[in-house]
Amino acid sequence: MDKEKIKEGVKLILEGIGEDINREGLLETPDRIAQMYEELAAGYTDDAAVHLQKRFHADNTDIVMEKDINFYSFCEHHMLPFYGTAAVAYIPNGEVVGLSKIARTLEVYAKRFQLQERLTAQVADVFMKELAPQGVMVLIEAEHMCITMRGIKKPGTKTVTVAARGVFEDNEQLRNSFYRMLERR
Repeated sequence: MDKEKIKEGVKLILEGIGEDINREGLLETPDRIAQMYEELAAGYTDDAAVHLQKRFHADNTDIVMEKDINFYSFCEHHMLPFYGTAAVAYIPNGEVVGLSKIARTLEVYAKRFQLQERLTAQVADVFMKELAPQGVMVLIEAEHMCITMRGIKKPGTKTVTVAARGVFEDNEQLRNSFYRMLERR
């Protein structure tokens, strides 16, 4: 990550909106923003597949679901955050991953400038490629600040995206099981 370019870009934005970049409160802002992007955009240097390498033998062929996974990402169109929760379910094919690895996989893709639709598909696709389960289903529900604070200005509006792979694609009963598991508290 080129932090110097980020700092220069922040200075240009501040000047562009009419701010005095030498004002006391803004002197360290370019550096703070560069540090922030180093953390929030760390997904560009991480490989999601790495998190799915540690596996455990399992005879289980029932749905494994992790839900209510909180995440934060950035809309690639407006560079504003979107955030929400994800649910990832898969049907093992002889192997399972540690539960924390499910959330870590999502996190890698979320820490990039994104489209929610792409984020949902990326998580599903990496599970299919790396873990080779019978199927995987991913649901993401998020609020986009580009809808909340600009443009249409509709706070609380949620966008829901779903990706189904493998046996979930054509099996309505499995998809319905996934949705019922989401409703359980």
